[in-house]
Amino acid sequence: MGLAGKVAIVTGGSLGIGQSVALELAREGANVAVNYRRHDKEANAVVGEIDSMGQQGMAVQADVSSYADAQKMVDTVVEKFGRLDILVCNAGITWDGVIWKMTEAQWDAVIGVNLKGYFNYNRAAAKVFKDQKSGKIVNVSSINGMRGKFGQSNYAASKGGEIALSKSLAKELGKFNVNVNVVAPGMVLTDMMATIPPEFQQTALDETVVGRFATPEDVANLILFLCSDVSRHLTGEVIKIDGGQYI
Repeated sequence: MGLAGKVAIVTGGSLGIGQSVALELAREGANVAVNYRRHDKEANAVVGEIDSMGQQGMAVQADVSSYADAQKMVDTVVEKFGRLDILVCNAGITWDGVIWKMTEAQWDAVIGVNLKGYFNYNRAAAKVFKDQKSGKIVNVSSINGMRGKFGQSNYAASKGGEIALSKSLAKELGKFNVNVNVVAPGMVLTDMMATIPPEFQQTALDETVVGRFATPEDVANLILFLCSDVSRHLTGEVIKIDGGQYI
């Protein structure tokens, strides 16, 4: 994939999709900075695996909803490695409820992490990429940002916002040789699925045409493609990876 020597940041990189992305990037030769907020043990384990592959890993604790934290992480990575080539924004939360029961705290928390968090890291990285005249941004959204979801108005709004943000940045950054794309998974076999009632999981499974959910590795492989020069003519795209759940 031509990623040897590249430098990447993966937010939410200690678990699930983010963990798989960080490890796949390292397998292809990239040095990877893993953002985490609470899961320090898991983040350091990912870094250990990256180091064992002969690449350089680093774990950085940061609140993605804080622009100061995002800027500090980007600055730290650039100071250590001398550059930044790839940003994968993946950190996200849910806090569900129907709109008439949803609190302001629920709305603000989800929008703060999922949408403002993406703005924070995209903005901080974009300044580096613009000056370098190169860069790759992959923002992990969701099919629910394209179609909405009962009981998830905050989450769906945040994920739809990520898509609109990414399309706008693709237009702004294209002339600087920066690609901005979106991956929109359906249900993925991560720890987050444990919060979803079994009957809802079955409904989602029945909607797929392949009869299974994606694994984190499935999503990571698509992201890997978008981080590589093989995808250099793709920008502003939203690529669903949902087993045909939303056709």
